[in-house]
Amino acid sequence: MFKLLSKESNIFSIPVYIGFLLLIVIIFNILNFNTYEAIIAGITFLGIALGYFCFHSIALNYQTHLPLFLYTFFIFGLYPGSLDIGISISLLTNSFLLLLLTSTNEEIRKKSYVLVGSIVCLNFIFLPTTWPMAVFVIIHVIATSEKVGLNLFRFLLGIILIAFSYFSIMFFLRFTSWDTDYFPFGKMRPLTLSEYIALLPLAPTILMLLYALYDHFSNYNRKSPITRYKYTFLLVFSMAQLAIIIMYMNTSYEYLLLLAFPSSIILSRMLKFLPKYWIQELSLWLIIFSLITFKATTYFDLF
Repeated sequence: MFKLLSKESNIFSIPVYIGFLLLIVIIFNILNFNTYEAIIAGITFLGIALGYFCFHSIALNYQTHLPLFLYTFFIFGLYPGSLDIGISISLLTNSFLLLLLTSTNEEIRKKSYVLVGSIVCLNFIFLPTTWPMAVFVIIHVIATSEKVGLNLFRFLLGIILIAFSYFSIMFFLRFTSWDTDYFPFGKMRPLTLSEYIALLPLAPTILMLLYALYDHFSNYNRKSPITRYKYTFLLVFSMAQLAIIIMYMNTSYEYLLLLAFPSSIILSRMLKFLPKYWIQELSLWLIIFSLITFKATTYFDLF
């Protein structure tokens, strides 16, 4: 299977994966179908589907099917069947942020910071626990921009525009009381032992991710400057998602979907550079088995 998935991919193969994704979303929602759930399922599908195009935007997949295949299996294994609207919006906004911030057109990146700020603020409105994404964007601006002050102003302007619009609409609708859920900073708690045990089926995948990071940094000087830059961008993005998961996931394991995209790229690169074919094949099947087992344990509530 590894050799089959290592064949060259192109933009025309993406609809096949999107079709399979649509089938997954429909199957898991067909027994719980109403207007609200249909809207959330539609947002979820759109956000995850855009992720397939992000692979070509970030261009770290060597044009193979492997990251697309892993991404599909991550969605299958981590998608619980129904999501909170906040997670759905976060998946959608993350895809837009990746498309904007990884664009190869320098002018698009420069002019998109107002839109990026608007997206981050909209994400916060629907899911306040995603505030680390604002920190990620600020770090990205400081590390990559020549005019840091100007681009930070554009980013903050986008946030202010959405925040002002939101408060204006709420005031017009006479929602004048303040919801304390918009201050998630005092609601953080570490995972308990039982919550860690529930993640046990994912242990092989987690160990491979750690090995992938070790392998990347041990061969850091051999990589091209472009690869190092894009991989660093991906790692900082992953750290922001991981911070959200550690602080706020608890038993809401659908938060793990936020790591599906970066994990797919990191693991696919690790598999590609493993020394022997049988190790590549075995590792791929371990990842698949790990995700299927996690899906079974959460779906049937075995832990």
